[in-house]
Parts: sequence; C-alpha cells; structure tokens
Amino acid sequence: MRRWPAIKRYMLRHPGVARLGVVIVLFVIWEIAARWFIDPLFMSPPSSVLVSLPQMFEISGVPGALRITFWELAVAFAMSVAIGLAVGLAVGLQPFSRRSFMPIVLLLYGTPQVTILPLFILFFGIGPASKIAFGVSHGIFPIIVTIVAGVQNLKPILLTSAKSMGANRWQAFRYVIFPHMIPSFFTGMRLGMTGVLLGVLLAELYVSTAGIGYFTTLFTQNFEPDNLLGLIATLAAMAIILNELVRRAENHFARWRD
Repeated sequence: MRRWPAIKRYMLRHPGVARLGVVIVLFVIWEIAARWFIDPLFMSPPSSVLVSLPQMFEISGVPGALRITFWELAVAFAMSVAIGLAVGLAVGLQPFSRRSFMPIVLLLYGTPQVTILPLFILFFGIGPASKIAFGVSHGIFPIIVTIVAGVQNLKPILLTSAKSMGANRWQAFRYVIFPHMIPSFFTGMRLGMTGVLLGVLLAELYVSTAGIGYFTTLFTQNFEPDNLLGLIATLAAMAIILNELVRRAENHFARWRD
C-alpha cells in the first residue's frame, strides 16, 4: 500500500504505460476467450492471427486491395478537409450564414447516410468514385461543425484590429483566424477521419470488386477468422497511422500556444 502513491505518480507521468497495460489486458482476455470459450470457426486468438498475418498478405489481390482502400481513404479525407474547411469558415464567420445554413448542416449531419448509399452507387457507379464520395459525405460534417464552433470563439476585435492594420483576407486567416481555431479544427479532422473510414468501408461492403471491404465479405462468407481479423488489424494500423499524422500536424501548428 505504501508504494501505491509512487505507482500512481509514475502512471500520471507516463500515460503510455497505462495505455499499454490496458491493451495487454484486452489481448489476454481475447486470447483466453478465443481458445477456451468461443468456437474457433467464428473467432481466432490474437496469437493465431499474428502467425497467419504473413500468409494473408500472400493471398492474391489482398495487397492491391489494401492499396486501393488506402488511396480511397487518403483522397476522401483530403477532400473532406478542404470542403469542410471552406464551408465551415463561410458559415461560421458570418452571423447571417450561421443562422441560415447551420440548421441545414446539422440536419444533414444527423441523417443516416447509409440509407442513401444506393444513390451514391447510382450516381457514381461501383468504382472508387462512389467509395470516395460516400467517405466524403461522412467526413465533412464533423469538420464543418467543429470549425463553426471554433471560429465563434474568435473575438471580433481581433479581426477589426487586423483589418485596421492593413491585413488582407489571407493574412487575417493565417495570423488571426487559423491560430484560434486550431484545437477545434484538428478535433474535427480526427472525427472526420473516423467518418471517412466508416463511409469508405460501408461502401466497399455494400458493392465492391476490390478493396478491404470486398475481402472482408469474402473472408466472412468463407469462415476464415484468421484472415478476417488480420485484415481488420491492418485496417486499424492504417487508422492509427492517419491519426498519428494528424496529431503531429496539430503539434506543429499549435506551437503558437507555447
């Protein structure tokens, strides 16, 4: 008991250790449950998934499917950020636009987009365009909402001062607006990234002849939990990489707060 305060202080200084501990505990529970309590036809232990991971990458079409999905995610995420930033600033900086269009944005944000997925397939076909468009439809709204919330915290006197000193629109955005909306903007990017990932995968699961969604359906129908969980783990790694890139960008642009 006497060592508990020291352990608590160590955990507070090193949150990564606590996070790693939680991950290890979850993997141990998964290993035990998959080996002794769940039918191996439906669930594989993580040790078996790890061993079979190289074999999964040797399956014909899987490496290409990973490249296709990653390319669709990257394009959809970039378009979501660009469109969300432009619309968010246009709606958030003008009180009239905010009162007029923000209810419409919230209405569209709350609409289950999976119900209109057939329309995306009808308009864009079964190729990558429909997956990218559906991913963008999931990713732009969190970015718009968080940017609108972020720019509302901007004091009008700061913009007035910048204009009085001769700042043009780009300078006002770069030196006044953008620094004040960094926290909300990058929060929106992380939420948007999750939405893009969900949208792309849903579209691939619905109709696709390539991509991770296609092989996810294939492995599920063939009762191949090793390959299915290995594919999911690879997808999780892709999401972690994208999240780390966003985090590093946030740390880079947030230096003004130090």
